[in-house]
Amino acid sequence: MTNTPAAKRNAVISSVLVANRGEIARRVFRSCRELGIGTVAVFADPDADAPHVREADAAVRLPGAAPADTYLRTDLILAAARAAGADAVHPGYGFLSESAEFASAVLDAGLVWIGPPPAAIAAMGVKTRAKELMAAAGVPVLTAAPPEALTAADLPLLVKAAAGGGGRGMRVVRELGVLEAELAAARAEALAAFGSDEVFVEPYVETGRHVEVQLLADAHGTVWAVGERDCSIQRRHQKVVEESPAPLLAEDTRDRLHEAARAAARAIGYVGAGTAEFLLAPDGRFCFLEMNTRLQVEHPVTECVTGLDLVRLQLLVAEGGRLPTAEPPAPRGHAVEVRLYAEDPAHDWQPQTGTLERLELPGVTARFTPPRAGEEAGLRLDAGVEDGSAVGVHYDAMLAKVIAWAPTREEAARRLAGALARARVHGLTTNTDLLVRVLRHPEFLAGRVDTAFLARHDLAGAGPDKDAVALSALAAALADAAACRTPLGGGWRNVPAQPQIKRYAVEGVEHEVRYRETRGGLVAETHPGVALVASTPEAVVLELDGVRRTFEVARYGALVQVDSPLGAVALTALPRFPEPERETAAGSLLAPMPGTVVRVEAAVGDRVSAGQPLLWLEAMKMQHRVTAPADGVVTELRVGVGLQVDTGALLAVIGELPDSDEDSNGSTTTPEGTPQP
Repeated sequence: MTNTPAAKRNAVISSVLVANRGEIARRVFRSCRELGIGTVAVFADPDADAPHVREADAAVRLPGAAPADTYLRTDLILAAARAAGADAVHPGYGFLSESAEFASAVLDAGLVWIGPPPAAIAAMGVKTRAKELMAAAGVPVLTAAPPEALTAADLPLLVKAAAGGGGRGMRVVRELGVLEAELAAARAEALAAFGSDEVFVEPYVETGRHVEVQLLADAHGTVWAVGERDCSIQRRHQKVVEESPAPLLAEDTRDRLHEAARAAARAIGYVGAGTAEFLLAPDGRFCFLEMNTRLQVEHPVTECVTGLDLVRLQLLVAEGGRLPTAEPPAPRGHAVEVRLYAEDPAHDWQPQTGTLERLELPGVTARFTPPRAGEEAGLRLDAGVEDGSAVGVHYDAMLAKVIAWAPTREEAARRLAGALARARVHGLTTNTDLLVRVLRHPEFLAGRVDTAFLARHDLAGAGPDKDAVALSALAAALADAAACRTPLGGGWRNVPAQPQIKRYAVEGVEHEVRYRETRGGLVAETHPGVALVASTPEAVVLELDGVRRTFEVARYGALVQVDSPLGAVALTALPRFPEPERETAAGSLLAPMPGTVVRVEAAVGDRVSAGQPLLWLEAMKMQHRVTAPADGVVTELRVGVGLQVDTGALLAVIGELPDSDEDSNGSTTTPEGTPQP
């Protein structure tokens, strides 16, 4: 393995290939353009029309769709660099960014590697070995425990993949009886995500905080701890909200965190940008979790409070340059970032696919760049998609990052929540409303955050407000009526008339609108007391109890998106005369999302119980359990490992248990023959 960092070559970079996609590729390209450096994109077939491909000076196709066939192929990426004349490679984050083998291959090919030395990547690449190195350097660590030695006194536990992060290959265990099953599930997911099924077990801290320190080091001995970030608000062990500086952090704790991070970097001869992640306990003690040997997704919050361009500094260090000062600039103000995901928080965070019809946030002052000098407040948008982008199953569900910065934490949170509440995100279900609820939650505003925040406050399950849905449906019907008017027509008729009827579905629930427009105004049977002030095909103004509100209406086929101060509501226009419903057999198990079947643990004839995992679907880099809808017997199984399925596809049918399995007390016999009440 080559251990010589690119920084010692004193190279001059003229063209950078970004071995990645989406918003991180666009972010790197932005800094390259400002420095006059050429850019090269690579793209899998689903990304052929992606924004990062169009923005690059040159782009090279990686034939195929799955990451294993495209963005994880070292040979194809190096061939692309040669074909396009790139002399440097930036890995972004994810994919091959933390592969020591890839870094070595880039250097062996005579290219500049914009990242840490391969030896440093390898040292941190396996978490168990990384913990040993950190302990030797005096950095506090959690001790991993052998599974066979664990007892109930050790609960709860956390199973983690040794070779990767991002929540993949990670499971919380609260009962020893499920440990083996969770170990197997974690191994399978880790193998699919990182190419290694090694996992380990450590104590799980229920209410800890996830605090990380941004590192930047050059090849001349300078190591910066560029402030810290709190990334505690997570779902499925993946970050959702990040901020800098970390709130409610004692200064002595902050100093010790920064020093521990610098010690970690020096212990492995680190060069470039990286992040030391720590778990902070309620009593102020902390321990090392892992080091990400790359730029982080959440690096913009650090840029927004320091004014630094971290990508520009990565390029400087890769060329052999020195960091400009002995110490980094002190942070000013506060920055908060949220990750906008194509997912449905109310339904177990299911990833969403389809077309993003519109992505618009009011008040954006920057895209992919740090604040300008003297700019104390603003809103930054780093997005890998745009209006009309297709969102598929092969890659991560993140659409964009939205970052607000201001002189105080309260101002930054308010600015960000306001922008998200007024955002226009059409075509896909997203976590936008959840993010607003988090940012406006009293506990968040007080700085009382930890990794159990979302579970404790149960913010994911809240659906659209009933009043918002009802008024949005009425507005959609009135906007549709306005679109149907002719120049010779009128808004009302001076003769008795039947009410106009429109039907819409919201999250599977039908909403019927009945109204008449008369000389005296709107008469809405389903919405008494509502007055119509004005209507066009694009906007409707309604008044209720003396309060006027504007409802903006956009149509995309059967989808009708209504945005108002009450919140965004997505409606599906239903036909006037409903089609006969397709028959679905009782007990049918339908695919909740498009994906690939990666594991099946059921067979025809098996007796199963409600909630029992039957198979796993892989979608957007995560594995999702599909469970039995009821107690019964598997009578049909229509899938196998490797099969790709669409949303709503029939996976299996669970039939009723035979009458012979019922005893006189109504108990059911399990496959093992043990009577159950």
